[in-house]
Amino acid sequence: MPRITPIDPYEFIKLLSKLGFKPIRQRGSHVILLNEQGVRIVVPVHPGKKIKPGLIRIILTEAGLTREKYFKLLEEDC
Repeated sequence: MPRITPIDPYEFIKLLSKLGFKPIRQRGSHVILLNEQGVRIVVPVHPGKKIKPGLIRIILTEAGLTREKYFKLLEEDC
């Protein structure tokens, strides 16, 4: 399985929106997303910085997403 590599925050938000997460608000440099089940995800959006693999793994766990599904969504996006 490939390694999780850093990703642009806006691309990551776009990927999460495919799973039903919608941005409900932004506080400073953090975008808060929510899905129908009430699961809340916070994605940091700092100019010029990417989200690192460790944080991506944590967010995937919170979203209930497997690595396989994550890579499949990334492939569909390209």
